[in-house]
Amino acid sequence: MDIKNQIKTVLLLGGLTGLFLLIGALVGGRTGLVFGLIFAGGMNFVSYWWSDKIVLWMYKAKEADKKKYPQLYSIIKEIAGKAGVPMLKVYIVDTQQSNAFATGRNPQHAAVAVTSGIMQLLDEKELKGVLAHEIGHVKNRDILISTVAATIAGVISYVAMMARWTAIFGGLGGRDNNNQGGNVLELLVLAIIAPVMAM
Repeated sequence: MDIKNQIKTVLLLGGLTGLFLLIGALVGGRTGLVFGLIFAGGMNFVSYWWSDKIVLWMYKAKEADKKKYPQLYSIIKEIAGKAGVPMLKVYIVDTQQSNAFATGRNPQHAAVAVTSGIMQLLDEKELKGVLAHEIGHVKNRDILISTVAATIAGVISYVAMMARWTAIFGGLGGRDNNNQGGNVLELLVLAIIAPVMAM
């Protein structure tokens, strides 16, 4: 793996862990800190091992039938060979939107997906260009970084939403009621700052 991409991945996962520890401590004290550590560990594990499956599931992608899409398989096999990566799994997303994407933690566990819309819109040469771009992401292992970053952004936004509701309804279990005003202020600051951090 390219050393820069290794460093980026470690920093993203480390940042996610640190953020959950901070949020856990602010919301629930020591108990929240432990919960934040468990949650961050779980998110890191899931992001690394199953991010590709999650993305494909979100898009309702289906594995492409080789008999139905021989040209698509041929293009991807040719590009993967030239790029020096193993043959990728090929998926189709049944939508008229024009899109293609690659996903997976490394070239050995990568997939490329195209929409039925982009296959109707582009000719073979144009489709090759789009797929070469996506397979370039696989070769450089950019897809793990972008998937982890997207997961972090989604989780941070979810935490911000939770913090807003907790601040509104005052549900801070395990905290001293004398410090309730300070806790609400901490949650409001968290609710404002977290979406900015997600960006």
